[in-house]
Amino acid sequence: MAGELCLLLLLFCGSTISEVQPIYKPPPGTLDFGFVPAKTYDTGAYHEPGAIGILFKIVHAFLYLVQPNTFPQDLIRKLAQQQFGNTQGDYQKPENVVLTLQAIYYEIGFIVSAALGLLFILLLPLVGLCFCMCRCCDNCGGEMHQRQKKNADCQRSCFATFLFVASLIISVGVLCAYAANQHLTNQVRGAKKLVNSNFKDLKIFLNDTPAQIDYLVNQYNTTKDKALSDLNNVGPVLGSRVQEQLGKEVRPALDAALTMAGAIRETKEALENVSVSVEVLQEGTERLHANLTDVKMHLSNTLNDSACNAAQAASTCNIIRNSLAQLNINANFSGLPGVSSQLAKINDVLKIDLSSLVQKGYAAFNDTPDLVVNQTRNILSDIKSVLESIGSNITTFTRALPVQKILADLMVHLTQSEAYVQDYFPLVEQYDFYRWLGCLILCCMLVLILVFYYLGLLCGTCGYDKHASPTTRGCISNTGGNFLMAGVGFSFLFSWVLMIVVVLTFVTGGNVEKLVCEPFEDKNLFKVLDTPYLLNKHWKNYLAGIIFKNPNVNLTFEKVYSDCKENKGIYTSLHLEYLFNINELLNISMYTEDVALKIEHIQINLSKIILLDEIGKENLLNFSSSGIDGIDFSAYLTEINKSVTKVDLLSFANDLEARADQLPKGALENALKGHANNIRMIHNQQVVPLEQAMKYVKARSTLNQSIRLLKRTSSELMVKVKNVISAVNAAQDLINNNASQVIVQETKKYMDTIIGYFEQYTEWVKESISMEVAACKPIANVIDTAVDIFLCSYIADSVNTFWFGLGGSSMFLIPAIIFAVKLSKYYRRMDTEDVYDDTENGNNGYHKEHLYGIHNPVFTSSVEQW
Repeated sequence: MAGELCLLLLLFCGSTISEVQPIYKPPPGTLDFGFVPAKTYDTGAYHEPGAIGILFKIVHAFLYLVQPNTFPQDLIRKLAQQQFGNTQGDYQKPENVVLTLQAIYYEIGFIVSAALGLLFILLLPLVGLCFCMCRCCDNCGGEMHQRQKKNADCQRSCFATFLFVASLIISVGVLCAYAANQHLTNQVRGAKKLVNSNFKDLKIFLNDTPAQIDYLVNQYNTTKDKALSDLNNVGPVLGSRVQEQLGKEVRPALDAALTMAGAIRETKEALENVSVSVEVLQEGTERLHANLTDVKMHLSNTLNDSACNAAQAASTCNIIRNSLAQLNINANFSGLPGVSSQLAKINDVLKIDLSSLVQKGYAAFNDTPDLVVNQTRNILSDIKSVLESIGSNITTFTRALPVQKILADLMVHLTQSEAYVQDYFPLVEQYDFYRWLGCLILCCMLVLILVFYYLGLLCGTCGYDKHASPTTRGCISNTGGNFLMAGVGFSFLFSWVLMIVVVLTFVTGGNVEKLVCEPFEDKNLFKVLDTPYLLNKHWKNYLAGIIFKNPNVNLTFEKVYSDCKENKGIYTSLHLEYLFNINELLNISMYTEDVALKIEHIQINLSKIILLDEIGKENLLNFSSSGIDGIDFSAYLTEINKSVTKVDLLSFANDLEARADQLPKGALENALKGHANNIRMIHNQQVVPLEQAMKYVKARSTLNQSIRLLKRTSSELMVKVKNVISAVNAAQDLINNNASQVIVQETKKYMDTIIGYFEQYTEWVKESISMEVAACKPIANVIDTAVDIFLCSYIADSVNTFWFGLGGSSMFLIPAIIFAVKLSKYYRRMDTEDVYDDTENGNNGYHKEHLYGIHNPVFTSSVEQW
């Protein structure tokens, strides 16, 4: 039956757990190993019962009332470990008596309920027999005579109502039992698909494992290719790292020297600009000075005229004469010191191209990666050979593992098991059909009884005439009463059979639910199975003893089931490291020691790098002694900031003309006004161009910028040059004397990078083995399918719901019998009835039936006696 199918699946699951292999999952990192190939399993080990689930929950609640105690782990362990003997004295031992009492206490609910059921089985047939014999003696309502009572209608209605309610309850119980019976059959018929799904997942599990292992092994190529890529690019990788570390001092030194070379060129340009600008400005100011001097001389001659001696003109002429000193230039560029000597020295310095020398230093330093490549060529070929040998060793070690043989053997067992189940399943369905038919017959027994009760109520209620006397009741009413009594008779015949089935299924199904299903759901069942020395008195851990032949390994049913439930790799779930330790294969030191030794022998000589030769350093010193720091920058800046003339010539001309107007009319006035016009002409033709013409403005601006640039450059020039030379010497000393230390440090980092690829690979393999390779979810699904779905959800819940409905119906047969017997008296046609006598006193008009019974002349001999 279905129970045997569950047992078969459990046994198959056990054989599957006993042998299976590991596989793995990748973590993120520098290297991308991709995802371990894995297929999706089809089996969803979860059962949703649907609408009937409400009945299952009601039955579970009822079982909790019957058995509220928690799962007795300690009691079961002690009972399993206790060795009961065959003699009576063994059972009388105190410890055995205590265990027996504890078991009785735990099962007290089932025991009491079963005892009540047994009483029902024994007493109801006996009561039925006695009731039948009693009615045959015209007692217990067997006499076809009914006493007339005032409340007869009320009693009849009450009995009919109670019987109808009891029949409804029995009907509900029958429906529950039928639904449970049909549900179990439907689930068994549909179980084949679930079984096939489990077998399919197990085949996927076995077939995918070799491909997953091959994928892990092949991903070593990713590690090897990355390492080889770095080795082939040792220049850009190691050389660039060395260059980067040295460059922290070398590049700033070379940058400073290159900056100083640029400063030399800027100094030359500034000196040239100063020389040209001063020349332009000198030309303009000298011409202006000559014209102003000429005007001043003519004006002085005019003021020496005798007309100025007149009393009216003397004071005005004196004022004009005193202001003649203002007619002069203010900015005198002719007196500025020249820069030709400094320019000549700078030109001598520039005969040597310092920038080119610095660029040679840059180029030599930038050739560091090439130097590394040339000096490591032999060592790299040895490292590549080591990497190839490592790959060969991993492949060889992997091939040596007995994975393929184990998987092939498991596939054979799996195929045989599947064929056996497929052959056996029609027999299971056949047995289930017999079970379904038997349960249906039990339901039909109750249905037959219900049919008699409902027909009796229908006929009795519809055919009853309250105006008819008991002896004159109609045929329909009498038939209803006979149906009720027929229902009573079949109740006595069938009830004990029904109760036997109820008691047996109740005790079995209830204990399966409480002792298997509930502890399986909360994993207490696994804790019992994992009890040391329980299943084998010589083994501490039974599962470890089966798989590893070593019962001391901490391998438990609960841990294996939980890990497989989480779809972890079977290597982790079953602790298969005790069969073959993958850490030996993934021992990083075993693979990297040779690589590390080869890399440590890398030696790089950078002494050929020359950052700046002595000619360049001498050139820098010559620049510092060029004399630009001796230029009188303040004199230049002072003249640049002065105006062109000491006085505004327009204002002076206007003032001269105004004073001329104060003189008497004559030649003196006209002469002074002519001089004023000449001054205006000089202003417009010479002063304004000097102030606004682009040539002079640009010369003034260029002179200003160049002088300020030279001032900045010359500031502590000797110190700056010495600092540049010191920085270059320090960087050169680092390359010549201390580069080996930097190279060793960077080589160590480079080695760590190469070895880090192996570490990433091994960590990824370990993680993959633990979580992804041979993920054992199908094993947990098989257990869930066998226990949780088949045994508990399909069988136990259906059986428990069946006895719950059947038992409830059987219990309500008792009140139904009572009410049916009472009610039938009001529906059946009586042989005699009470006669009312108006003259009779003391009996309220009713005579006792044994004194005044009047026989029905028609039906006396034909009515059935009960």
